[in-house]
Amino acid sequence: MRAGSADSVRADKWLWAARLFKSRALAAAACAGGKVEVNDQSAKPARPLRPGDLVRVTLPAGRRIVRILALARRRGPAAAARALYDDLTPPAAPRGRTSPAAYRPPGVGRPTKRERRQLDRLRRAASP
Repeated sequence: MRAGSADSVRADKWLWAARLFKSRALAAAACAGGKVEVNDQSAKPARPLRPGDLVRVTLPAGRRIVRILALARRRGPAAAARALYDDLTPPAAPRGRTSPAAYRPPGVGRPTKRERRQLDRLRRAASP
């Protein structure tokens, strides 16, 4: 079966059309860099994708896992792009609460050595 047949589309084109990447060049670079896996195999930009394939993409914001539902060669609106895949990415772990930054009224000047040590103790106690 040819890569250009009607029942498949290039990986970089589909990733761009599904709006997982901002440009097709970025999608192709991610494929070439080993950041895209299709059915647990590394994917090159020209790899043909078909409905039902499981795609794992490593992005700067984290890892996305999607199952292809439909094919697209052209980029469309965001609502149409969301209909191309089923997002199987597990939800992110809840983030721990962070303490507010130490408050120092403006114009009071630099902290003294004693105040700085107190601030350091406070920051050490707040960090996990």
